[in-house]
Amino acid sequence: MKSNRYPKFTAAAVQAAPIFLDAQATTEKACALIRKAAGEGATFIAFPEVFIAGYAYWNWIMSPLEGSAWFKRFYLAAIDVPGPEVQALQRTAEACGVTVVIGVNERSPVSMGTIYNTNLIIGPDGKLLGRHRKTVPTFAEKLTWGYGDGSSIRTYDTPVGKVGTLACGENTNTLARFALLAQGEQVHVANYIAYPFRKSYDIIEPIKIRAAAHSLEGKVFTVVSSSAMSQEILDLLGTTPERLELLSGAPNAFSGIFGPDGLLVSPPLIDEEGIVYGEIDLEKGFEPKQFHDILGHYNRFDIFELRLHQRSLSPLVIVDQAMPTEPNPISSPDLLSSASPDRAAVGERTGSAIFTLKSSS
Repeated sequence: MKSNRYPKFTAAAVQAAPIFLDAQATTEKACALIRKAAGEGATFIAFPEVFIAGYAYWNWIMSPLEGSAWFKRFYLAAIDVPGPEVQALQRTAEACGVTVVIGVNERSPVSMGTIYNTNLIIGPDGKLLGRHRKTVPTFAEKLTWGYGDGSSIRTYDTPVGKVGTLACGENTNTLARFALLAQGEQVHVANYIAYPFRKSYDIIEPIKIRAAAHSLEGKVFTVVSSSAMSQEILDLLGTTPERLELLSGAPNAFSGIFGPDGLLVSPPLIDEEGIVYGEIDLEKGFEPKQFHDILGHYNRFDIFELRLHQRSLSPLVIVDQAMPTEPNPISSPDLLSSASPDRAAVGERTGSAIFTLKSSS
C-alpha cells in the first residue's frame, strides 16, 4: 500500500520565454502554462528563473553605463510580493490543485533601487508558502539584483513532499544544497535563464552536472526549468552585430527531471519552448539511501558541522526606549520573517535561528 508520506506524482518542468519586461502578460502566459501542465496530469510545476518578466541580459553585452539606462524599465517591470501578479498565480494554482515554483523579479517595497531574484513557492490551496531570494547574484548580475538572506534556505511542506529551491548558480553552492537536504528536502527545483554566452560558459553541461549531483548525493528528485531565448529579446537587445552574436549562442537552455540515481526520469528539453513531464515516486529514494545517506549513517557529524543562520536581514532595527538593553528587531515588509527550527509559518516571527546539523542518533 502506497504511503501518503511518500507520494507518487507527475512533475512538469516548463521551458518558456517571458513576454519580455511585461509582468502582466507574462503572468497570463504562466497561468496558461499551469493550466496546460495540470491538464496533462501534473501536480507539481516548476518555472524558470525570473520568468516574470525576464532577465537583465544587457549586463552581459553592454558596459555598465550603457546598461544602466535599462534599470528603470526593469524595475518598473518587476512585481510586488504580494501583489496582483502573485494573486493571479495563486488563484490559478488553487483552481488547478497544483504546487508551483516560479521565478520572478521582486521589487523591494522600501527602496526604489533594489530588485530581488526570487522564487515563489505556491501551494495547491493557493497559499504563498514562501519566497526564496537568490543569496548571491552571479557575476554581471550584481549590477541589477540585491542579495537575499538565510531565512529562505529552507524546505516547504507540500502534498508532494518537502520542496526546496535554489536559483541558477546557487546550485553550485554545496553548503546551500546540503542545508536544504538536511532539512528533509525531497524535491528540489533548480531554475535557470537561457544563457547564450557560450564563449565564456557552456551552460548545458553544468546544469546537468549540478542537478545529477544533487539528486545522487541527496537521493532526491531535481526538477530543472530554464527560460527559452525569444526573437523578441534578440530584436530588442541585439542592436549591433556584436550584441546579436553574443545573444545567439546555442544550445543555451536545458530542462528536465532527475531521479535519486542522478539519471533523467523525463525527456531532455533543449532550447525550444515546451513542457517536459516526469514521474516522481519518493519511495525510489529508500534503496539508494541504504548505500549513502549523507544525512544519517553515511556521514560523520562528530567531524563535520554546518551552521545555517536563518536570520532575516532588515534595513531598520527599532530599539524600545523603555527597554534599551533588549533591542526588538522589527519585521520589515521587505522581508519574510525567519523560519524557526520548528518551521514557523511565513510571517509568524522574526529573529535568528542558527541550525547546527548533527546526527539525530
